[in-house]
Amino acid sequence: MGKVEGKVALVTGGASGIGAGCVLRLAEEGASVVITDVQDAKGEEVALAVAKAGGKARYLHHDTTSEDAWVEIIADIEKTEGRLDILVNNAGIAIASPSITMMSLADFKKQQAVNVEGVFLGCKHALPLMRKAGNGGSIINMSSVAGLKGSQILAGYCATKGAVRLFSKAIAMECGAYKDGIRVNSVHPGLIETPIWLAIAGGGAPGNNAPPDLDAMSVQSVPLGVKGVPADIANGVLWLASDESRYVTGAELVIDGGLSVR
Repeated sequence: MGKVEGKVALVTGGASGIGAGCVLRLAEEGASVVITDVQDAKGEEVALAVAKAGGKARYLHHDTTSEDAWVEIIADIEKTEGRLDILVNNAGIAIASPSITMMSLADFKKQQAVNVEGVFLGCKHALPLMRKAGNGGSIINMSSVAGLKGSQILAGYCATKGAVRLFSKAIAMECGAYKDGIRVNSVHPGLIETPIWLAIAGGGAPGNNAPPDLDAMSVQSVPLGVKGVPADIANGVLWLASDESRYVTGAELVIDGGLSVR
């Protein structure tokens, strides 16, 4: 216990799925967590769950595609918590299409805005506050196995997650040049049981709006034979957020049961 004791963490998209798992794990290990999302009721529920478990968390409404919103969130954290040590750029969406020829430009841009521009804005506006404390820090950008290998119905999503992977490496190099002690890494989940799969429903065969059967997919595609859960990713995020990973930056932490090496 206490791996991130006394640290302040910001988790975007923290109201459900992997984000909520990260919030709970970081708070359990002593961090004061600021949860942001657009799902206000769920975000407040996660903050309440943390409080009931004896941890510290609060929720703020946050559209991560808005630069003005990022300015307000960071200013709020500086005023309330006084510092920022950990940024988990987790907010993301997935839009599937049977063919890229059928995907609208509006959907492609929407996915880019959340998955790429949101991560860019997070790093841009969080870094000055993280640097102000002078104690280093950790930025964890949520990519995906889809940022390492292609997926037939998720070309647009793959483009965004591949961008997050290389963007993270570039910012890691920038922080290294600044000698600010801030580490930047990407995390690559595989088949994890989260609500994002509901958004992918219907993206495959026409007329099929059922969400994918993750258990069946895992048996077929994952060497370990089982799907993952948010806690599996949260444990990796905790390690990257803690001082145990003090010598890790510009890396990609793949948590996928072996899916990406098939």
